[in-house]
Amino acid sequence: MHLLIPAAGVGKRMGQNRNKLLLPLLGQPLLYWTLQAAAIAEEITWIGIVGQPLDFPDFKEMLAAAPVNKPVELIVGGITRQASVYNGLQALPPGAARVLIHDGARCLATPELFNRCAGALMAFSGLIAAIPMKDTIKVVDAEGIIQATPDRAQLWAPKPPRDSRCSSSRIAITKGKAWAGR
Repeated sequence: MHLLIPAAGVGKRMGQNRNKLLLPLLGQPLLYWTLQAAAIAEEITWIGIVGQPLDFPDFKEMLAAAPVNKPVELIVGGITRQASVYNGLQALPPGAARVLIHDGARCLATPELFNRCAGALMAFSGLIAAIPMKDTIKVVDAEGIIQATPDRAQLWAPKPPRDSRCSSSRIAITKGKAWAGR
């Protein structure tokens, strides 16, 4: 199974002047933890890190300090997340049929999660990992007045990775790009 890790952000929403995946958590960049989980996951056979070229030296330094036991390719990202994922899909090795797409900032993914998603993708054309909602959600009108409280039993919160067959992802993003250009 191929894994794409979009990592082209610039950290603006976090008030940072650099890629948030390079910020430290327990002495290592956030991306390090995602890579270690992917390295341990038996189902992952190839990893593509989609980033900005200015971050590539830091990515290479991290990979040199903590080598990953499978091929890792650095892929130039786009100016949007959609463009970065598209670039990642275009850079997949020939013959890649399925791909997991995991937000590198979600650094608490486990090898077991990657393996379960990879296994499920063999039976389905696409899926997302999700957990049941624990929060109470309110539906409000235009004035902010509560109109309803949905039943939590019917609500799930999606979590990365998101998975699909490569051809389906390429088609969806290509159509999205065409639609946005109208």
